[in-house]
Amino acid sequence: MKRGLFLSLLLLLNIGLAYSQVRIPLYSGKAPGSESWDWKEAESSSNGFNTRLVYNVVEPSITAYFPEKSKANGTSVIIAPGGAFHILSIDSEGIDVAKWLNQRGITAFVLKYRVVHILSNDPVKELSTKMQDFNKLDEINAPVIKLATQDGLKAMEYVRNHASDWGLNPQKIGFMGFSAGGTLTMSVLQTASDANRPNFVAPIYLYKKAVLGTQIPSNWIPIFIAAASDDNLGLATHSVDLYLEWLKAKQPAELHMYVKGGHGFGMRKMNTPSDYWTMDFEHWLHFHQYIP
Repeated sequence: MKRGLFLSLLLLLNIGLAYSQVRIPLYSGKAPGSESWDWKEAESSSNGFNTRLVYNVVEPSITAYFPEKSKANGTSVIIAPGGAFHILSIDSEGIDVAKWLNQRGITAFVLKYRVVHILSNDPVKELSTKMQDFNKLDEINAPVIKLATQDGLKAMEYVRNHASDWGLNPQKIGFMGFSAGGTLTMSVLQTASDANRPNFVAPIYLYKKAVLGTQIPSNWIPIFIAAASDDNLGLATHSVDLYLEWLKAKQPAELHMYVKGGHGFGMRKMNTPSDYWTMDFEHWLHFHQYIP
């Protein structure tokens, strides 16, 4: 109770500041299912992906990013960065997305979910070796995807339970993710209960094969899907297949397939058509009345 009251007061104090942030652990003790994990979370800035990465996440958390109080509109989004369930692209697919959402009055929560243990100090090299065999990578990832999905559901539960403390609408909580984060987004949606199900989702260049759950919710869940036709991991069809499934279920679905952008474009500006996905996403948010 004291911890919850402290966090609420801290968040209320910070809510008037642009990009103010507060880290919130998702579990009071060790995360269930990984109690024996004894390694430490680490970061990599100099790597083959040329972006800041987080790896070896042991303590799942959400970091809240609040818009200026005058812009806040009550909508919130949980963001799951990608990285093949081995690393988290924390800036381009996390914090930068949160700041973009803040500019549009949306409160954002960047999720750090549990990932596969990296044994070296070069996470990109270690992951790249494993990505030569996707079937083997799927086997390695499978147990951790279940844990990561637990983390995503816990994040949804936490945000919904504390929505009134932060001036958020508990029926306007979205979940979005990139690559593995898109896989996690759909796993959360398709394994959730009414209490922790997102109200809208945005899987961006997801890997569909590893999604947990097969049941498309019967209640109205708008979905925004985006990817690039030249996805260098061959995942463009995964987004198309998801769109067709959603359409068949008579759910509100929107798909944007950009002719060029590769895999992992996130918030990077590369002078390709994929640079405009945020503009399309903003139009979609307007249409569904998640932003005024």
